[in-house]
Amino acid sequence: MSKISGKNTKPEMTLRKLLHGLGYRYSLHRKDLPGNPDMILTKYRTAVFINGCFWHGHKNCKASKLPTTRQKFWEKKISDNVDRDKKNTKKLKSMGWKVIIVWQCQLRNQILQEKTIKRITKEINKNGKS
Repeated sequence: MSKISGKNTKPEMTLRKLLHGLGYRYSLHRKDLPGNPDMILTKYRTAVFINGCFWHGHKNCKASKLPTTRQKFWEKKISDNVDRDKKNTKKLKSMGWKVIIVWQCQLRNQILQEKTIKRITKEINKNGKS
């Protein structure tokens, strides 16, 4: 598991490129915020997490299927990740941040990317107007 990268993953790079192309500017992996969000759009007070479907327990996603070996270990591992995600989201919201979760499978192909980027920009701009 030590070989698994938590930063600069392919889904992360894809989303960065899409948002940057639309003119959004952001900072990366702010350690002073709960959960170290993958992207922070300070102007819009928005934190973006790009979650791997397996590691963060994306419900009803093929990629989040648990291995058949050591099931109890994996169930606990994923469950702990989900619980930590919920706590960090709650903390960020209580600090006045908007939280957007993007799943790895939502960036799988161009059609899904377009749908996802529309949803994200709508949420970002809605947050910026309040």
